[in-house]
Amino acid sequence: MTRSWWGWGNVEDAVRGAELDALLTRARALAPGELTDHEPPDVASLGIPAARLSPPSSLAELCSADPADRAAHAHGKAFRDVARNLLGDLPHVPDLVARPRDERDVVDLLDWCSRDRVAAIPYGGGSSVVGGIEPRFEDGRPAVTVDLTRLDRVLEVDPVSRAARIQAGVLGPHLEDQLRPHGLTLRHFPQSFEFSTLGGWLATRAGGHFATLSTHIDDLVESMRVVTPSGVAESRRLPGSGAGPSPDRLFLGSEGALGIITEAWMRLRERPRRRAKAAVRFADYAAAVAATRAVAQSGLHPANCRLLDAAEALVNAGVAVDGGVLVLAFESADHPVRASLERALELCRDHGGETPDEPTDSGTDSDTASDTWRSSFLRMPYQRDALARHALVVETFETACTWDGFDRLHRTVTGAARDAIRDVAGLGAMTAAKRGSWHPAPRGSGGRPPASYGVVTCRFSHVYPDGPAPYFTVYAPGRWGAMVAQWDGIKTAVSEAIAAHGGTITHHHAVGRDHRPWYDRQRPGPFGAALTAAKAVLDPAGVLNPGVLVPAP
Repeated sequence: MTRSWWGWGNVEDAVRGAELDALLTRARALAPGELTDHEPPDVASLGIPAARLSPPSSLAELCSADPADRAAHAHGKAFRDVARNLLGDLPHVPDLVARPRDERDVVDLLDWCSRDRVAAIPYGGGSSVVGGIEPRFEDGRPAVTVDLTRLDRVLEVDPVSRAARIQAGVLGPHLEDQLRPHGLTLRHFPQSFEFSTLGGWLATRAGGHFATLSTHIDDLVESMRVVTPSGVAESRRLPGSGAGPSPDRLFLGSEGALGIITEAWMRLRERPRRRAKAAVRFADYAAAVAATRAVAQSGLHPANCRLLDAAEALVNAGVAVDGGVLVLAFESADHPVRASLERALELCRDHGGETPDEPTDSGTDSDTASDTWRSSFLRMPYQRDALARHALVVETFETACTWDGFDRLHRTVTGAARDAIRDVAGLGAMTAAKRGSWHPAPRGSGGRPPASYGVVTCRFSHVYPDGPAPYFTVYAPGRWGAMVAQWDGIKTAVSEAIAAHGGTITHHHAVGRDHRPWYDRQRPGPFGAALTAAKAVLDPAGVLNPGVLVPAP
């Protein structure tokens, strides 16, 4: 397989043929536009400048200055990254890509970068959607991307404690392949699973497979080993500890700004053998939300508990409902789970839920809404890229809030998104080419854009007893050459609405550079000062991913 330099995943898996025709048909209904295809540029035509530095001779064999390699490491995989790549807009490219073979190489690379004040950007699978791996610095300093994917082994398995010591650069599928002979699994499957690494999950506090209980990678960590410019930090393997603040919690979510995670002991589980699932339909969205809350607070702990609103259900599950669809699933390696599913369905029926498809157990093939949505979920990034090539703005944003605040947050954020779509992708987009730049369209009366301006959908990616994690998707007509500015306008509007109504700027997509303005406002002042002080102690030269989490020194 060949990794795409400009977009998601493998070139061979791109959307084409009948799938593309069907996608464009749906797109015309969601966000009408001219839908002209634009081929991505050949990387050789981009004119990538020569590297501004050379590594010491002892590190030279680890480093690549190849323009195509550097271009592939310049951006993450957000819509704005893909849109810029399609335009050949790569103003910030790493000077070198270094691939350490072991932890000693990581130490040596950081020693060199600290000594020569070269920015070092830790890199796993490159799936960041928040500008977390882009060498975008105010001072324009030289940068080395430290690609950890050669550190890809499961080093040790403890079957008694059910844990494994794993190198941070291992991609999701290769990790599971190494655990499978032991009958064990990490069971952490983010949408980016195929193209993201353990270290990336830890550094961004990634959300994974489980919609309840162990929703974040944090919940699966036993101990970590981190290389910092000031030394190597390794926490003790323990099932739990009350000895002061957790050292692991300092580095979980630190996004490479405090150190480079090289390995971790991770809690495993037996591979599930029992499964039961169902899709519940609702005629009323408020009732669907109430049913989801009842399940989340029941103590049943489903592996999957994802609520799709009517638009999400129609677009990505092919189900027409007025209220929404709740996708439920239970799994276990030890005991039957059908009774848990039946109890959850009882709770849903109490709120008007219906199950037109018979709930299924493990080993049963079915064509339910949950199956359709899951297949669509895995193809979403490829479809996003195909639509971006046709000048459609398609992107997501997510948050988390308490149940008591959800209705207001949902109403306000959805309204802000629709207003922004009208402004940046409605009349403004239609006249952008004539003006040469984007400008907000005049507001009409009525407060909401016509359906032809685009669509906003919402699903719950994870749920907790005290609140959901709403995950929104925007589909809007764009204008070739202006799509980044159009999306930035939408993103700013929804981020302001989230911040104003008690949500987090991110539930599981990290902070990076794109979320920094709102993260700076969200975190408590004393904590921000302590984080800045920790950065100064661990990274005195300020070379680790400058500008992420805290201002660059």
